[in-house]
Amino acid sequence: MLETNRFRRAILAGLFSLLVAVSACDKTGADTTDAGIQAARDTVDAMSREHAEDSISPSEAATTEPTQTVDFETLAYADVDDELVYGYLAYPSGMTEPLPAIIMIHEWWGLNDNIQAMAKRLAAEGYMVLAVDLYGGETAVNAGAARVKMLEVVENSELARENLRQAVEFLKITGAPSIASLGWCFGGGWSLNSAMLFPEELDATVIYYGQLTNDDEKLRVIDSPLLGFFGGADRGISVDSVNAFEAALQRLRIDHEIHIYPNVGHAFANPSGNNYNRDAAEDAWGRTLQFLARNLSQSD
Repeated sequence: MLETNRFRRAILAGLFSLLVAVSACDKTGADTTDAGIQAARDTVDAMSREHAEDSISPSEAATTEPTQTVDFETLAYADVDDELVYGYLAYPSGMTEPLPAIIMIHEWWGLNDNIQAMAKRLAAEGYMVLAVDLYGGETAVNAGAARVKMLEVVENSELARENLRQAVEFLKITGAPSIASLGWCFGGGWSLNSAMLFPEELDATVIYYGQLTNDDEKLRVIDSPLLGFFGGADRGISVDSVNAFEAALQRLRIDHEIHIYPNVGHAFANPSGNNYNRDAAEDAWGRTLQFLARNLSQSD
């Protein structure tokens, strides 16, 4: 208990240092090109169609118990637009020194209880997991509200970028020897964005059916392995777009694994919703754990 309390004090000390430092930092620039914004809006429309009859009910992914006990807490990890941003930090119980860290980015419902459950489940595998909040402390309870929140991020993407930049800095200050990003749907797109925004800081990236690009100029900066999961029957993130994305990764010689599950739709592994597919989701989760174990070092 004493050692765990020491680690918690180290987290708080790191947070104080971060909040003092970020006030002097420039904001990360946003991609405000007409084409980029329109592509993001089109993705919102596609997600709205895919989730039109969906719900925030926990899927089997979120109800599966962690493999060991974990500690967790809600804390501020960033200061964006003069507002503190609170996330959910989970880590194995009894941890006495920093472990490899994962930035977990929520699906379009927001940082709800189901995302927190996934943070605990992943932390039990031996990681510090920071589930970030890109919705300003709000969560959606229906598709209409989720669409509004996702559009707000699209129209003000520089705030989300700064949010994630500070999440990376927070984990670096707490001493994480390596950092990955992981997200579903809306969060999957932002996981890919993170790999492009912070190529020197991220050591691995996991994308569950997020918005993609095949733009070589945007992708060529990625400097760490990438893992992606997609549904063959997904009408929002089409197989054609996945194939174009993978072709670009191959051209650029970016280390990657892409898995497309035939006859499986969108959100097949989401923590929330009605589209869960057990076989595909369990296979993807197993591959995710193997990928993270290979690419996140326990030492500097």
